[in-house]
Amino acid sequence: MLILKQLRKKKKISQTDLANAIGVSLRTIQLYEKKDANIPIKNLTKIAEYFGLSIAEMYMYEVNENEVVYLNTNMLSKKSNKVYDIEPGKYFIMAPLVSQNQYKQYIKNHTDIDFLERLPKIGFIMNHVTSNKYVAFEIMGDSMDDGSIESIPNKAVVLGEQLEINEKNLSEIKAPNSLKVMICKDRILCKKIVEYREKANAILCTNLNKSPEYQDFELPVTDMLQFFSIVKKQL
Repeated sequence: MLILKQLRKKKKISQTDLANAIGVSLRTIQLYEKKDANIPIKNLTKIAEYFGLSIAEMYMYEVNENEVVYLNTNMLSKKSNKVYDIEPGKYFIMAPLVSQNQYKQYIKNHTDIDFLERLPKIGFIMNHVTSNKYVAFEIMGDSMDDGSIESIPNKAVVLGEQLEINEKNLSEIKAPNSLKVMICKDRILCKKIVEYREKANAILCTNLNKSPEYQDFELPVTDMLQFFSIVKKQL
């Protein structure tokens, strides 16, 4: 990310200073300052906070080969999201974040655009985005934590791509072994779908954590207000 070098120069700090500030090696900062650097979102957040910027603002400005800073205007607004076209095949998306203590408010106001706009925003780097709405959720509880790569522990944040609950998307809603966030009338669930039970018009949900207190259950499709396919997560 070439803009990092310019930000360092403006702040009059060395690569070593920046490395120490965010807790990485000098070599890591040297790699981050290259044009096509792949910076993990956790460290990108630390860097942005260090320079007093948002991640979006860092991507809004780039540097050409002559080290001239220019404004990157390749920003698309999609529903409640802002999507920045970073480079071919790579996008930065800002999505509303629903924390654990906002679950009830979200259920009540999930169709209120003004409510969504007031929520804090969180960024994700994506290889592909659609015109669907994206919302991030802070996961509550340990039911999806089994210690595997697929695991989603308590307080992890997942990015959900909303799918309308209709015949067109029914195959995706029914898709087995897929991780979903489901907004119901009285709760928000993050579960793995096992199967669709046509007679009951319900999906069988399971937990990654196989402790006895976490049991499989059947969720009627008619109980869902919104349905999200999980496309990214941050631990």
